Amino acid sequence: MKIIIIGAGQVGGTLAENLANEENDITVIDQDSARLRELQDHLDIRTVHGQGAHPNILEQAGAEDADMLIAVANSDEVNMAACQVAYTLFKTPSKICRVRATPYLAKKELFTNKAFPIDVLISPEQVVTKHITRLLEYPGALQALDFANGKARLVAIKACEGGPLIGHELSFLRQHMPNIDTRVAAIFRQGQPIIPSGKTVIEVDDEVFFIAARDHIRAVMSELQPLEKKYRRIIIAGGGNIGFRLAKQLERRYQVKIIETYHERCVALSESLEKTIVLHGNAAGKDLLLEENIEDTDVFIAVTNDDEANIMASMLAKRIGARKVIALISNPDYVDLIQGGEIDIAVSPQQTTIGSLLTHIRKGDVVNVHALRRGAAEAIEAVAHGDEHSSKVVGKRLDEIKLPTGTTIGAIVRKQEVLIAHDHIRIEADDHVILFLIDKQKVREVEKLFQVGLSFF
Repeated sequence: MKIIIIGAGQVGGTLAENLANEENDITVIDQDSARLRELQDHLDIRTVHGQGAHPNILEQAGAEDADMLIAVANSDEVNMAACQVAYTLFKTPSKICRVRATPYLAKKELFTNKAFPIDVLISPEQVVTKHITRLLEYPGALQALDFANGKARLVAIKACEGGPLIGHELSFLRQHMPNIDTRVAAIFRQGQPIIPSGKTVIEVDDEVFFIAARDHIRAVMSELQPLEKKYRRIIIAGGGNIGFRLAKQLERRYQVKIIETYHERCVALSESLEKTIVLHGNAAGKDLLLEENIEDTDVFIAVTNDDEANIMASMLAKRIGARKVIALISNPDYVDLIQGGEIDIAVSPQQTTIGSLLTHIRKGDVVNVHALRRGAAEAIEAVAHGDEHSSKVVGKRLDEIKLPTGTTIGAIVRKQEVLIAHDHIRIEADDHVILFLIDKQKVREVEKLFQVGLSFF
């Protein structure tokens, strides 16, 4: 595909890296020439220096025959204008746009061909809020991802002392929980991936990715670590867009407090939130945290727009007694450094956003993409189409499908039913197949498996 990316920031850069490795023709537009040179030095891409919404710059970037425009510049207005220009002047077939500001997002009628012709709207704040909300549902989970509208979930969890499965082969799980069906899709041990078999022995500190029907998740988690109590008390540091959205989502189910530095913002938050307690002050201030009984807090979530402030506030909260801390970290270099130490979970807005962008770029009928392990691995939900003659997967047993190396099928969702992947299961037309890839270079091969041959038409 020929793809133009507007914005060479962290999302645009990560996206260019992902797509360039998959043999796409990529052009990146940005006003920062130093950043463009940096990208060109290590990626096989074209770059154009200039304002991404200007017609002459888009023309220079090859908009006339581009298949897709992805606008992820720092300005909502630039992104929206670029989509408008691409549609009006160049008839670009597919336009993906990142919009952050809530006043725009609240008016759905803005995003139509008669106003701003945007095919896919990405809101990082919405994506991150959803991600954190799912994590709170499963205390102890490192990642929790939805497939087939939430019917199946992929959960990452660290194996801990006291989990019944520790030191046992995976096949022990079936004996121990005969009524629960699950599939371990991958294990990361000391950062290295392992494709599991029934004989794989689970060790302490293994990062285990398993897939199961939504109702069975907690039961499977209890095999890998002692089950944590459900969360009740939550403190959110930062009352920006993400902090506000989180509080709004959580306040009916949890006891929520939000700490915000600016007084005017505190007033606005207290007027918009119903049950949340709004506190004016610095979340990295020890006295305030002690005053608010941080030692009784189940989860401390730092989501200010400053990485360093999030790291310091989370470490302090953990040290003086918070049960769990989650920090929003935009700088990808920090994420690996801090996760798993005093900070339990580092959430990268880039990686969560990249997943939702890739969903719309993958070939074949791919309806869901999630980046895993900070982008090192990927989980894909693909829909099987066609029949035995036109499809490489329909009508075949799972053990007959030639999957690329490092790829496993975790589950199949058929209408309302979640079928955990076993060799004897045959794939039918319209099945949603959930795959796990530890090697992202194999994405193209997986896509080809799910593309329908011409005989189908």
